[in-house]
Amino acid sequence: MKKTILLLASALLLVSFVPLGYAQDWPQKSIRIIVAFGPGGGADIIGRILADSLQARLGKPVVIENKPGAGGIIGNEAVANAEPDGYTLGNMTAGQIIAAVTRKNMRYDTLTAFDSVGQIATASLLIVTRPDFPTNSVKELVEAAKADPGKIVFASPGFAATQHFAGEMFKQTAKVNLLHVPFKTSPEAINATLGKHADVLFDTVSALIGHVQSGQLKALAVTGKDRFPAVPNVPTAVESGVLPAYDVTTWYGLFVPHGTPTPVIVKLNKTLNESLADESVRQRMVAAGVVVKTSTPQVFGEFMASEYKRWNAVREAAGISQQ
Repeated sequence: MKKTILLLASALLLVSFVPLGYAQDWPQKSIRIIVAFGPGGGADIIGRILADSLQARLGKPVVIENKPGAGGIIGNEAVANAEPDGYTLGNMTAGQIIAAVTRKNMRYDTLTAFDSVGQIATASLLIVTRPDFPTNSVKELVEAAKADPGKIVFASPGFAATQHFAGEMFKQTAKVNLLHVPFKTSPEAINATLGKHADVLFDTVSALIGHVQSGQLKALAVTGKDRFPAVPNVPTAVESGVLPAYDVTTWYGLFVPHGTPTPVIVKLNKTLNESLADESVRQRMVAAGVVVKTSTPQVFGEFMASEYKRWNAVREAAGISQQ
């Protein structure tokens, strides 16, 4: 975190060396937003909503470039290596931070390779079980796990995914032992839970809400500290009384290569926040299963650094080696 703050301070000191008209003249050509995941996923949907709005406000084409692979590392590396001129942006997620803490010998440093622009949105995960599983609350789940250590299976859509680490943090906070079984995708993890190959599942609200509404899965809690608008009747894990410090959300934010001129970052942040204040944009974000959350560049940079520190600590406590 200190490193990020120092970098931001250094960038601010360099403002006087950037031509005063740079931000006014920018952009002069098309802008690309690198999404580090494939088309159709949450990051891609959020990126395309944002691209439409930025294009309308900046008057230049804003295109999405999907670069999936390695949990987001391939896309992030492309941003890290891009010219820091304001024409390459990236869409950062919690999953990309987690991917970074689980890798070693990376070709860029997550804490120094980027400058933050601002947060876009946040979303809780859901903790669900199948209907016949004999727990109806987080408190009962914790009690059952303590009574039968290592026997309750929790599924996630991928090793080192946000959902996996949400489960690891649950284990550490509740001081229980659950057996993790990763799957390749959310549908596979859901089917495993429905088929009684897993007992508990951590996944996004958007992936699970249909199954919860139909009664195929039973929602125990949302993972964020606040109730989630899409499922207002589902309590938070904190409300259980046994997980007072548990707060996990997936999130999205905009970033650029380190060294991008500060006036451009300021203009991008202003345009981003104006976009997120637009009611039509907010409605599209809600439909995508997220809640809009804005910030300054500094606040988002500090947040990313704190997320890196938090998830690295979860990794270490879980005994997960860097690959």
